[in-house]
Amino acid sequence: MVNSSFNDGLVIRELDGSRKDMALFIQLPYIIHKHHKQWLPPIWEDEWKVFDAEKNSAFEHCDTILLLAERSGQVVGRIMGIINHSYNQKQNEQSARFCFMECYEDRQVFNALLSTIEHWAKEKGMNEVVGPIGFSDKDPQGFLIEGFDDPVTVMITNHSYPYMADLMAERQYTKKIDLVQYRFDLPYPLPAIYHKIAERVLLKGYKAVEFTKTKDIRPWVSPVFNLINASFQKIYGFSALTDEEAHEFSNRFLPILNPKFVKLVLDAEDKLVAFVIGMPDMSKGLKAVGGRLFPFGFIRVLWAMKKAKQLNLMLGGIEESKRNLGLDSLLAVKLIDSAANAGFKVLDSHLVMESNVKTRAEYERIGAVVYKKYRIFHSAI
Repeated sequence: MVNSSFNDGLVIRELDGSRKDMALFIQLPYIIHKHHKQWLPPIWEDEWKVFDAEKNSAFEHCDTILLLAERSGQVVGRIMGIINHSYNQKQNEQSARFCFMECYEDRQVFNALLSTIEHWAKEKGMNEVVGPIGFSDKDPQGFLIEGFDDPVTVMITNHSYPYMADLMAERQYTKKIDLVQYRFDLPYPLPAIYHKIAERVLLKGYKAVEFTKTKDIRPWVSPVFNLINASFQKIYGFSALTDEEAHEFSNRFLPILNPKFVKLVLDAEDKLVAFVIGMPDMSKGLKAVGGRLFPFGFIRVLWAMKKAKQLNLMLGGIEESKRNLGLDSLLAVKLIDSAANAGFKVLDSHLVMESNVKTRAEYERIGAVVYKKYRIFHSAI
C-alpha cells in the first residue's frame, strides 16, 4: 500500500478499500468545484460504479491505483493510475495513464500526486505516463486549455481549472493529442446537397432505421457495440469493449436516451453499417440536483432534457469499408430533421480529435465553431 509523506504535512496514500475512503475520493470534485459555475457534476450514482472493481469490468484487464492527498487530516487531492494491458498489447506500448485527477491550486499537491503515479508506473515496467485519460475514450479525458468561460454541457467531459494544464506544462509534460468540441446553430434545413446524397444512398439499397420506443433499440445494442469496436480503432486511447463492458455502458445510458435521436443505417443484407446517437442536454438538471439522481433528482434531470434546446452528439460510427459513400449525409438528414421537429436550436459535437480533418471539415462546412479544446499530456519516465 502506498503511503508517502512530503513536506508541510502532506501525505499521499492509497485508498484502503473501505466505503469511507471511496466516499472521500468521490466527493472531492464536488467540493473543489462547489463554486465553479461552468463545472458539470458527474452522476453521483455512476461514480460509485466507475471506481468499483466488482461493478466495472474494465478493471479485469487493467492494473489500477487510487490515491488521496491529505494535509492536516483534510483531503486536498486525488488521482487514479491505470495500466490498460489490452490497449498496450494492441498498440505495442508500455504506457500508464492517470485520470480523475483533482486538486486545489497547490503545486506541491499536484506534483506529489503525479510523481507517485510515475513511481508506481515505473515499478510496473512502464516507460511513459499519459493523461488525463481513463479506461477508454468513454471516460473524461484531457485538461481544458481553451473555452473556460463556457459551461460544460456534455457528460464525461472535464471542466478543469486553468491551473491544471499550467502545472502539467511546468512539470515538462508535453502535448500527446488535442481534442476539440464544436457548437453550432441547428443547420435546418440542411444544404440541398445533403438531401441529394442521402437520396442516392437510399437508392443503392441502404436503409435508415428510426425509433420511437426505447425497447425497440435493445436488439441493436450488440450490433452497435460491435461496430464501435470495429470502427473506433484509430481513435486515440480507444480499447475494444468486452461484451460485459458494452452491457454496463448500455445499462448506464439506455434509460436516459430519447429514441427519436438514435439513427441507424443498414445495408441491403440488413447489416448495421452506420449509426449516430444524440442526447438532449441534461446539464441544467444535473447542476440543479448536484449530480444526484435519487431519490428525486432524476425527475429534475428528465424535465431539463424535455425543455432542452441543445442536442449533444454522443456517439457515431461508420464501418470503415462504407466510408465516403454518403452514409454520414443520410444520418445527418435524419438526425437534424428529428432535432428540428423537436424544437432544438443548437448542436454540440462532443469531442473530436484535432487530427480528424474529415470530420472537422464536415462540421465547419455547416457553420460549426470550436468553443472548447482539451489536451492529453505525456512524459517519458
